[in-house]
Amino acid sequence: MADQNVRNAGFTPSGIREGSLGSSLMSKEARASGGGVHSGGPTSTLQEMGAKGTTHSSGYTSSGISGGSRASNTMSKEATAHGGGVPRGGTTATVQSI
Repeated sequence: MADQNVRNAGFTPSGIREGSLGSSLMSKEARASGGGVHSGGPTSTLQEMGAKGTTHSSGYTSSGISGGSRASNTMSKEATAHGGGVPRGGTTATVQSI
């Protein structure tokens, strides 16, 4: 995954760009959670990466998730919380797809 892909989706150093895929994701996530965006969720994870330019160093790569990385740790926690599988639309799946 390239930092530019995250920025193209609307996650920038100055915040989430209005009218972008990122703003749509943020809106859907906030509605689903009753009005807020949770720390560690897809929106906050992508925004952090967009602001810092750290997608590849976090372990989300074009060839998959790097072992021993922040991404693999997130994936492991998410899979454990969901009975062994990573849910479609969850943090890991969303961040990796972008």
